[in-house]
Amino acid sequence: MRELTCDVCFRHCTLREGMSGFCRARKNVNGENICASYGRITSLALDPIEKKPLARFYPGSKILSVGSYGCNLSCPFCQNWRISMQDETSCDYETVSAAWLADLVNGRHDSIGIAFTYNEPLIEWEFIRDTAELVHPFGKKVVLVSNGCAEQAVLEKLEHSIDAMNIDLKGDAAFYRELGGSYEQVRHTIEYMHARCHTEITSLIIPGKNDDEAWIAREAEWLASLSPDIPLHITRYFPNWQYDIPSTPRSSVFRLTEIARKYLHYVYPGNV
Repeated sequence: MRELTCDVCFRHCTLREGMSGFCRARKNVNGENICASYGRITSLALDPIEKKPLARFYPGSKILSVGSYGCNLSCPFCQNWRISMQDETSCDYETVSAAWLADLVNGRHDSIGIAFTYNEPLIEWEFIRDTAELVHPFGKKVVLVSNGCAEQAVLEKLEHSIDAMNIDLKGDAAFYRELGGSYEQVRHTIEYMHARCHTEITSLIIPGKNDDEAWIAREAEWLASLSPDIPLHITRYFPNWQYDIPSTPRSSVFRLTEIARKYLHYVYPGNV
């Protein structure tokens, strides 16, 4: 039986026939790397755009948010682990077509478009592309909330489909090694997508993990080298899933926000 190497993210999972990758969304079917979670919806809600969070993209508007299951990371502090850490056998979902979802989005006057969020959307890039093709002619916007772990080829396939992204920058290279992620790939995604769509960044501040003032300064300085107008969200952590580390002190969030503001024009404290 034919094996294949998944080319969606840094993991490059080797998939035998019928086997799913680490993300639980990509699968080898008859020697083809398919999105097995295509159109499988676990969550659907109308959210304020600021909840994504996007502070400078149509502020005051609402957007229809949709999620599936699976993720190519397994952050032990994940807020959405009940769907992001699941597969097709362990969560409830409904399967819809891109046309059905687009009709729902296009028919809503209380929403500027659709946000792919809650789990990692880039592992399901085909469904995003197909939906975007059907909502853009109606003036609707397409937003991604992502960990930024995707290969260049995936970003190229989506660069005309996405109007805005919020990308997590979780910490420095050492923290990404602890999480089993790719610091380099996330930074590349930020660089690439910033030049092609509205991009905002979120850093969830976890005590003892990524709350170092020097790192926040380096992060903000690097983002400012791309553009000092990139919005950065410095967000307070609360214990979740496998982490029982106490919540981030509000004072830490405000202190790190002020440090980042030395380099960036728009820095927002979150969850405070």
